[in-house]
Amino acid sequence: MKTILKVWTLLLISSFVLISCGENDKKKEPEKIKIKTHKKVESKKIDKKNKIIVDLNNKGIGPVTSITFEPTINTSLAAKGEKLYKVKCSACHKPTKKFIGPAPTGVLKRRSPEWVMNMILNPEEMIIKDPIAKQLLIDYNGSPMENQNLTEQEARSILEYFRTLK
Repeated sequence: MKTILKVWTLLLISSFVLISCGENDKKKEPEKIKIKTHKKVESKKIDKKNKIIVDLNNKGIGPVTSITFEPTINTSLAAKGEKLYKVKCSACHKPTKKFIGPAPTGVLKRRSPEWVMNMILNPEEMIIKDPIAKQLLIDYNGSPMENQNLTEQEARSILEYFRTLK
């Protein structure tokens, strides 16, 4: 009888130890994620006035590796981009103010043209691998940018439209 009581006591104590250890691990895991995200943000230049990360060297992850702008805006291409923007982007982005996603006005002062194109063309991978896209996902309440399945030419026309926004 004493042996059975000792076995039950040992099992009960072991169960409490296992349960309490498992809960501690779960509580620590979110802290690790916060620390990683925080370190990545600190390594970037931040516009102190607007509290926005500025990185003109990051080209993002995707098919676009280089873009050269003409000195003047291609108004025909920008007009096509504006139409596409209104159809594909305006549900989440307003040209001059923060909405579900960031405003594109001045985006080329904060991001490289390649980064913008890759974010338009490849948002799923950018959100997973690019530190700025990850931070934007956090800043905009976990609302990921939807892939609109645009061609490179269509994305380039939207980028040209962004050049007109002042």
